[in-house]
Amino acid sequence: MNKIKVLCLFALVFSATTFAQDTLQEVNLKANERSLKQLKKPAANTYVMTKKELLKAACCNLAESFDTNPVIDVAFADALTGARQIKMLGLTSPYLTITEENIPSVRGASQAFGLSFTPGTWIQSIQITKGAGSVVNGFESISGQINTELLKPFEAERFFVNFYGSSDARFELNTHISQTLSQRWKSLLLVHGNARLVQNDMNHDGFLDNPTGQQVNILNRYQYTNNEKGVVGFFTFRYLNDQKIAGQKDFRDHAGFLHDGAWGSEINTQRFDASTKVGYVFPDMPFQSIGFQNAFSYHNQEGFYGLNQYGISQTNFYSNLIFNSIISNTLNKFATGLSFNFDQYGETVRVPNFVANPHRIDTSVGAFFEYTYDNTDDFSVVAGARVDYHNRLGVFATPRLHARYNPWEGGTLRVSAGRGKRIANIFAENQQFLASNRIWNVASGNGEIYGLDPEIAWNYGFSYSQSFKLFKRSANIGADIYRTDFQQQVVIDPYRANELSVQMLQGDSFVNAVQLDFSINILTHLNLRTSYKYYDMKTDFASGANQRPLQAKHRFFVNGEFSTHEHENGSRWKFDATYNWLGSQVLPTTTDLPQRSAAFGTLNTQVTRVFSKVFEVYGGIENATNFRQPQVISGANDPFGNNFDASVVYGPVFGRMYYAGLRFKIN
Repeated sequence: MNKIKVLCLFALVFSATTFAQDTLQEVNLKANERSLKQLKKPAANTYVMTKKELLKAACCNLAESFDTNPVIDVAFADALTGARQIKMLGLTSPYLTITEENIPSVRGASQAFGLSFTPGTWIQSIQITKGAGSVVNGFESISGQINTELLKPFEAERFFVNFYGSSDARFELNTHISQTLSQRWKSLLLVHGNARLVQNDMNHDGFLDNPTGQQVNILNRYQYTNNEKGVVGFFTFRYLNDQKIAGQKDFRDHAGFLHDGAWGSEINTQRFDASTKVGYVFPDMPFQSIGFQNAFSYHNQEGFYGLNQYGISQTNFYSNLIFNSIISNTLNKFATGLSFNFDQYGETVRVPNFVANPHRIDTSVGAFFEYTYDNTDDFSVVAGARVDYHNRLGVFATPRLHARYNPWEGGTLRVSAGRGKRIANIFAENQQFLASNRIWNVASGNGEIYGLDPEIAWNYGFSYSQSFKLFKRSANIGADIYRTDFQQQVVIDPYRANELSVQMLQGDSFVNAVQLDFSINILTHLNLRTSYKYYDMKTDFASGANQRPLQAKHRFFVNGEFSTHEHENGSRWKFDATYNWLGSQVLPTTTDLPQRSAAFGTLNTQVTRVFSKVFEVYGGIENATNFRQPQVISGANDPFGNNFDASVVYGPVFGRMYYAGLRFKIN
């Protein structure tokens, strides 16, 4: 009975959703299972990236954790700051719900750089859900959800250290220390530091390919477990200080905007987080549990991009109370509860044609109910709805549905539908355009946020996967078809030279996303994973109907992994390679860039030598094909002129990059 209690507790506290509970039960995979797995049992279309997958590349932070993954698309947001932008089903991260242990994390002020604030070594696993997420996690999700599970004190090594260095002068140090405080209490201290110390300008345009700077990131968490009383709790505290300097090589001034006429950018961010999660399983009813999540964060970013100035602060408090139980029997389950969210924003905006210091407070209170039917064999459905009151958006409902059916052995069919609603923070979410001299024309309407209305969209999805034997080897094929329809959308039109039009959608906006997958276990320790994606994305911009820019219509992905047999002392070799091919992309209209990009491919490789169960070294090459976007900055010769624009980035800036590192751990 105690074991059942513990499993239910961990599913409650870590997942907070019924179908995510099934996901986490599946995470306990055997060592020879695949590192990226599409789960068979949940009603939602869910993938799990294990620690093994994260070690296949230089996953220095969460933003860099998806390079070996065909589910998420990764690209650079601009040519200067080094910020990476992720996309799912063709939509950027603001349309995703990104959570950390099911507590909202990357949102609001942290949209531009927040993915780089979670070091890769801190991550235990990542769950990716396509389509509208669970109503338990809020009303904002439109195209999917990414949930990161951090290391747990009772599961982490006693001591861990990771050194990393690369040819672009980026160096990192990660140290983890866990300590047993008592039979029921254990702590874990995670310390991360990174710095880029050398200026790089591989394309000789006078601008740094990557920003210099440093980051200090410290997290301390405590775990309490009482199996006899059915209680488990986590208490987490974090502090971050991140500094970036970008621009021309001659720029040095930390105190002002200009130095000898050089264009520069400086972005300094400080952040503090604190969260608690407590779960309780009723002793005589292991199917019934209650969980309570609370989180506080303060985020402050100050900086400038040449003559453009932008700063934002956000104070957030989030609370979620969840009750799980059954109706009559364990085939019928439900989750219900209440949630509260408070955001206080303060911004400083100084851009061409728009100067303001907008401040606002957003609060929302919501109630949700999610019903799950699962016959544990071939059919499950999760139907949920929530009703929220928002001080700016009023009262509104959010319905969502996920269903799974197994028509025959190895086959899994899924459908989903759901509605999402969100506030667009137009400056925080589009900081790449600050690295330009475009004139901002923000339409003045009757909306509550910058005069704009909230964004509303429906997402519909169909998915099928089939496992089978091919030449006596395990194989899998899959097909996903999703459509996102916007009823309301804040449209930023970059197609007019030297101008950026921001207004509400007047017409249609949709995204059709198709993905075809094939994977096979060629040999005992050799796996191959391939994927093809097709995106049909159209929006009625102010300048006319057009395909969304900087989005390849066709993408092709191949990943191969091979490892030698593991010896008794744990020693072995591991080899990984990932090839990404992107088709031609439409580029925003500028004075000296082409209207479309050329298709290109990149190859990343890594070799790991495991000497024992406590020590290993690794090395690799990113962008081994050495592809570089021919011109990444428009008007680089006159950075204070009207034509300067560093936001049109469709490919790598730096070129080929080598890296190496080591890991040492004591269990």
